[in-house]
Amino acid sequence: MNAGLSPDEKLIVTVAPTGSGPQWQKSSYLPISPSEISAQAVEAYEAGAAVAHIHVRDPETKAPKPDVTMYREVLEEITDRCDMIVQLTTGGGGPYGVSLEQRMSALDLKPESASLNIATMTFGQGVFMNPPDVVEKVARRMLEKRIKPELECYDVGHIGLARGLVEKGLVKDPLRISLVLGVVGGIPATPENLVHMRSLVAGWRWNVIAIGKAQFPLLTLGITLGGDVRVGMEDNIYLSKGVLAKRNVELVSKIVRIAKELGREVATPNEAREILNIPPRN
Repeated sequence: MNAGLSPDEKLIVTVAPTGSGPQWQKSSYLPISPSEISAQAVEAYEAGAAVAHIHVRDPETKAPKPDVTMYREVLEEITDRCDMIVQLTTGGGGPYGVSLEQRMSALDLKPESASLNIATMTFGQGVFMNPPDVVEKVARRMLEKRIKPELECYDVGHIGLARGLVEKGLVKDPLRISLVLGVVGGIPATPENLVHMRSLVAGWRWNVIAIGKAQFPLLTLGITLGGDVRVGMEDNIYLSKGVLAKRNVELVSKIVRIAKELGREVATPNEAREILNIPPRN
């Protein structure tokens, strides 16, 4: 297991431009088309984001549509324009009726990284299906394709399930785990819960994802504790109370500014690759 983190280590900032949820019903600024998503990812890179966490949507209905053609378009547009790590989701649309087979289509493109959801759970008004045998199958597939998994843990019990994957040799060091707080059905977004979850992942490279108004308070706490952070309209559409973010870069710029005020240097994509043991891009 990799050494414990400290607040002196460089901060990996991830941007999640769009997600799968109904954010578009509250904000007309949400990027929908592949070209909009990739353009906002590149803007975020220029502001300090090392990783882009990518979902794709049907440009007409705006609903989640994990389509390999659209994933490829976003992936190629980002990698043609910058060197950020592109992380494709394997959860895209799961709570909204998208099949497991559709969700896993992203792995066919062999991205540098992909999310791996650990457990079945209530997710808002839906059910997010991640049966244990499927999770292990997907973890094994990522291992074979040398895709870096990011383990998504929405509650305390999910951390134990992640540990089980490690014990079975399905996930390799250096580990990368996201502590997701604030999803309805998952652990509430409070400082106490983040501190508790962090205590259970000692020695792992951990990342804070906080939903809605808890985003910046909990990400700030995560930065001071030595964790990495994710921002973007997938998780929060507001730049400040009552003020919608017009571009994802605004959210990235804000967290980078907070990190610098707290004395945390921001990692470049290649520094993030070295930290996470992702091979350099050819």
